[in-house]
Amino acid sequence: MEDSFLINGGNPLRGDVTLSGAKNVALKVTIAALLFHGKVILRNIPRISDIFEIFSLINNLGGRAEFIDTNEVIIDSKNLSVYKLDFLYASKIRTSFMFFAPLLYRFNKALIPNPGGCRLGARSIDRIVEGLNALGIQVDYDSSTGYYRAEMNKKPFGEYRFIKPSHTGTELLIMMSVFCKNAVVIHNCALEPEIDDLILFLNQSGANIQKNGTTITIHGVDKLVQKTPYTIVSDRNEAVTYAIAGIITRGDVVIHSVSENYIAYFINQLKEIGAGVECKNDNTWRFYYKNPLKPSKIVTNPHPGFMTDWQPNWAVLMTQANGVSTIHERVFENRFSYVDELVKVGAKIEFFQPEVNSPASYYHFSYDKNKTYKQAIKIYGPQTLHNGVLKISDLRAGATLALAAFITKGETIINNVSILERGYENFVNKIIKLGGDIKKL
Repeated sequence: MEDSFLINGGNPLRGDVTLSGAKNVALKVTIAALLFHGKVILRNIPRISDIFEIFSLINNLGGRAEFIDTNEVIIDSKNLSVYKLDFLYASKIRTSFMFFAPLLYRFNKALIPNPGGCRLGARSIDRIVEGLNALGIQVDYDSSTGYYRAEMNKKPFGEYRFIKPSHTGTELLIMMSVFCKNAVVIHNCALEPEIDDLILFLNQSGANIQKNGTTITIHGVDKLVQKTPYTIVSDRNEAVTYAIAGIITRGDVVIHSVSENYIAYFINQLKEIGAGVECKNDNTWRFYYKNPLKPSKIVTNPHPGFMTDWQPNWAVLMTQANGVSTIHERVFENRFSYVDELVKVGAKIEFFQPEVNSPASYYHFSYDKNKTYKQAIKIYGPQTLHNGVLKISDLRAGATLALAAFITKGETIINNVSILERGYENFVNKIIKLGGDIKKL
């Protein structure tokens, strides 16, 4: 058997976890480093499969991207010589769309395949293309090849307002504007803190980017030169997974380290359901089982709300709460792939569709009035889950199934764990350190 975990559950997880660098920052700053004059050193970069896919793309373009220490990488764009991304690698990961910025500045043209990554439903690629067009960049899609072709005949200029905030779109337009003509203003930007880390990375090397609420103004500069190595922030999605692992197994997990700003909504929800939460010091948090858990009503939203990436982990936690919990997914149209797998091992979960006024504006994905949606679930608890054979279909669902296995007695097999490893560094070793019984097969 390959690409599987064998988990013997039923033991409380206790101990300390040191978080890895944030996947959603690492991927973006690695690509943004190709905009720089000279070499770039990045620290706290997680050794996850998505990072190695990005490295393959950069190296195939003629650049240099490699680890020079455990979590330290070097990026060098000096010898970039190709403006077309490899289809195999680029189609695996949606962040590949951000290569438009360095390739257009180097070659004035770029060919990038339709982005991949987890298939969570309709993504707002059209809004991103519209944003590029607004800055004077021509983008066309060839359905026969699966490639987007972009051309830039002059430096970007102007302004753009997102109809709905886009995390990736905001970051790409920032990167596209660092060398703009005069200034570019982007309105209704996403507020995710990972965007702040990208801005800080660029500004420390000479960019002139100002953020005021949901408006970002970029004044063009001539070049970016790194003065000192840049260390990225920790992964808040990883923090949520290990926090829930401590609570759901009736254990006690201390996490180092994550800013409260990154997980404030999650912390507040834990307190409301009666979970044990303690802020120690220097962004160190303790999560533990304290009392029987209360049910909750969650609606996912972009930051500073309850993240869509958190809700699969939260769902398995709510199988242990006393009562009926609900989760209403607003960000993606297909984020419940884990439900059938949890039902296999004893969870009682039902789909339903809440009444929503103006769903096209309420939901963040591209809503189709001709489709039938089930954007919410009811979770009945507490349920005693049993062991089984489970299959991962997307990244966060992978961690969810592992959480379920940790509270079941007996052996659980989880297949397709390479999907989980796209975003979790040293998952097996970290769980073993907490006292979990897990083995990679």
